[in-house]
Amino acid sequence: MNQPVTPFRPLPAISPITAAYWTSGADGILRVQQCGDCGYFTHPPGPVCARCLSRNLRFNPVSGLGTVYSSTVNHHPWFAGWTEPFVVAIVELDEQEDLRLFTNVVNCDPSAVRIGDRVQVVFEAREDVWLPLFQPLGAVGTGR
Repeated sequence: MNQPVTPFRPLPAISPITAAYWTSGADGILRVQQCGDCGYFTHPPGPVCARCLSRNLRFNPVSGLGTVYSSTVNHHPWFAGWTEPFVVAIVELDEQEDLRLFTNVVNCDPSAVRIGDRVQVVFEAREDVWLPLFQPLGAVGTGR
């Protein structure tokens, strides 16, 4: 699941609360913070469960499968050298109706991405961070 390094994708600011999310993809498994008391997934990670306010939280594996909830194709060259359009999306994971990640959809024609498309996680390794990106379900490739 490792893909070529893309020097244009900025790295996230990592804190003690978010570190497990950003570094856990090395084995190709997406992990999301989940409450040990009520089972609710919380993303982005926080200090308490978004549903019951419990502090009994841990990062648990999820399927890495989801649906494009919203997307847009960006044509603006935000970084020097990045000339092709790219997809900015919100992906809703299968595990929970309101479990959504802000991400990119890769390994496809950006103009072909539609709301409702099924996608699967792929990771881009950068330094000690594993960025979770998504590609169309069944697509072959490891990212751009």
